[in-house]
Amino acid sequence: MHDITLGYAFCGSFCTISQSLKELEKLSRLNIKIKPIMSEIVYNTDTRFGKADDLIEKVETLCGEKIIHTIPGAEPIGPKGLLDIIVVSPCTGNTTAKIALGITDTPVTMAVKAHLRNDRPVVIGLATNDALGASAKNIGLLQNTKNIFFVPYGQDDAAGKPTSLVCDFEKTADTVEKALRGVQIQPMFC
Repeated sequence: MHDITLGYAFCGSFCTISQSLKELEKLSRLNIKIKPIMSEIVYNTDTRFGKADDLIEKVETLCGEKIIHTIPGAEPIGPKGLLDIIVVSPCTGNTTAKIALGITDTPVTMAVKAHLRNDRPVVIGLATNDALGASAKNIGLLQNTKNIFFVPYGQDDAAGKPTSLVCDFEKTADTVEKALRGVQIQPMFC
């Protein structure tokens, strides 16, 4: 993976953002340009998992770029062909549904929509408590959608949260590498 521009988008699965951030750190050490993207919720919300300002500072330092955090900021991604690939990680059930149904009411969903118009890959790193419940149909739609690729995922707590799925964040870079060649990493379930 050399000389590519990667969009890296964060959604509001706050308990998994630290895992996603570790993968962003790994990707930042490669010879690639990274444009960070955040949902408004992640960009503006302090939680028990951390302060928004601390996350913003860390991401912008890693990427050497300001975060795209508005719909108008994300819209030019398509017309200007700014990215080779986008990673959405963590990707919540809410964002998964919006991508599956073409709803573009957040910076992340606008970035994905704008990027897909250029026939380029999007990598989804799932993290949602309702993946095997209400979100299952949307995940199924996306698994059958051109240019959508998934970081391998599995149940994170089958006894305590039987409908929850979380991706294996450590496989993000490998998934990106394959998605750039139009291939879904296998096995997809871990």
